[in-house]
Amino acid sequence: MEDEVDRLVAAWRRERPDLDVEPLEVLSRVSRLARHLDRARRLAFAEHGLETWEFDVLTALRRAGTPYQLSPGQLLTQTLVTSGTMTNRIDRLAKKGLVERLPDPSDRRGVLVRLTDEGRDRADQALAGLLAQERAILAELSHAQRSELAALLRQLTAPFDNIPG
Repeated sequence: MEDEVDRLVAAWRRERPDLDVEPLEVLSRVSRLARHLDRARRLAFAEHGLETWEFDVLTALRRAGTPYQLSPGQLLTQTLVTSGTMTNRIDRLAKKGLVERLPDPSDRRGVLVRLTDEGRDRADQALAGLLAQERAILAELSHAQRSELAALLRQLTAPFDNIPG
């Protein structure tokens, strides 16, 4: 079965035989798959009235476990955005009734961000929708192939996840 990347690689091999274009065979497919996954994610979240960034914040809180709360700094670490961006996001989610700000009992100047019941329900529903979309994307692969692909991708992404700062 030939795909668009095969055609792209063949064209580059014809036009630039002096270059080793082998990385394109893997990384162009990863890039194309990421675009398809991004579309599927946006669709799954939109069905539950969420944007991608909202899902990211809500599910960071959901994964924290009961009482589903984190400091803004912990949310920054998990979502990889600036403090100004996070403040804006928390404000917007609070206005929608999906999170609430509470005083941090261990720091008089600090706050904690807690998931509301509505926020938890929306996060749970959106996650179920996302998993259905992702299962459809992976349907062509056997369980063993999915496991192998996950291990190979982990090998490529782990060094990026472990870079300080």
